[in-house]
Amino acid sequence: MTVEMQTDQDIKKYAQQVDEPQWFTSMRLKAQQEVEDLTLPNFQKIQYHSWPINVTRKLEVGDHRLTDEKLVTEQANIVQIGSKVIQEDLPQEFMDKGVIVCDWVTALKKHSELVEKYFMTMATKPTENRLNAEHVAHLTSGLLIYVPKNVILKHPLTSYFFQDARQSRDYVHHLLLIADRGSEVSYLENTETVGTKPCPANIIEEVIAEPDSHIKFASVDRLGENTTAYLNRRGYLKRNARIDWSMGMMNDGNIVGDFDSELVGEASHAEVKVVAISTGDQVQGIDTRVTNYGQHSLGNILQHGVILARSSLIFNGIGHIIHGARGAEAQQESRVLMLSTKARGDANPILLIDDNDVVAGHAASVGRVDEQKMYYLMSRGVDKKTAERLVIRGFLGPVLSALPSKEVRKILADMIERKLVNGQKDE
Repeated sequence: MTVEMQTDQDIKKYAQQVDEPQWFTSMRLKAQQEVEDLTLPNFQKIQYHSWPINVTRKLEVGDHRLTDEKLVTEQANIVQIGSKVIQEDLPQEFMDKGVIVCDWVTALKKHSELVEKYFMTMATKPTENRLNAEHVAHLTSGLLIYVPKNVILKHPLTSYFFQDARQSRDYVHHLLLIADRGSEVSYLENTETVGTKPCPANIIEEVIAEPDSHIKFASVDRLGENTTAYLNRRGYLKRNARIDWSMGMMNDGNIVGDFDSELVGEASHAEVKVVAISTGDQVQGIDTRVTNYGQHSLGNILQHGVILARSSLIFNGIGHIIHGARGAEAQQESRVLMLSTKARGDANPILLIDDNDVVAGHAASVGRVDEQKMYYLMSRGVDKKTAERLVIRGFLGPVLSALPSKEVRKILADMIERKLVNGQKDE
């Protein structure tokens, strides 16, 4: 099937249909014009350039006439399928304190100045690479979250985003989460696929922590087997701000994860924890970076992953301390456990140190299941597959136990069990 490529006229037509502000349409057109001259981002040992990862289809207003009722859940405050919001149930506390939570089209209409100030101006840029430019030119889905100054939210915000693969369409989604000065918020995100059509997904999420703010960001990603995805999460931290990242990569398709935290302000702090499981024939490449610009800033990366069947998992851990970041600290640990002789795993630690009077360290390992542990369990009547799952749980335990949210730990534990059971069937 031939896919009709997007033109400038398609952008202008869509912008008129959704009543988009002129500044954003202009940004789309500029990105569209520069796409062909830009290159795909490069990540060490992640070979994805031949994947069907580019988004090219024409912009269109969402059409989700197929039934969506089964996607509604009491556990969520916001549920979106594609660009359509099908559930919105915000805590009363959010409305009382002036918190903004709205879909992307509404954000551009009602909060244009706020979006214009923050959208791809700090954490990442529209034409940083080809995938970013495609994202801006084709963006239709997303969420804006804004927490006002000195607002401390007791209730977490939970979202479910569903890629609609019941029809052949690109999924281009953007999250803009802003915690203003002195605010605190906990956010839990679930991203899943409905349907089985082969589709690319281009997801960029910007998390902006203004001075003295604290964001707890947790995500469970479960994109489908026929989805090829670029998942870019960027944190931008100002003075004395903190982001706690907890990410569960439980996808079934081929994924490039680009997770960056820019520690711009003095004493800013990022904790990045990633759990990943690869099964079947899938490839997951995860590039996790913390860049220390601010003095006395602190960035920690902890990544544990498991590989089954014929799959691949690549962890890149990058700690970069910029010249002038006196007293900064960057630590990282990436470990991969392989359960199959046909699996491929890499854990690549990279330290880039451009200043003195700093602290930096790394640890990395790729290995197979401990045969002594397996023998011990099986000698006590535990079958091989169950014994493997018990060993894996123990391997992932240090990351899970370090997650700040009990709810996230439970969700990830359940997803890990599902992925392991399904993955063992593929072997």
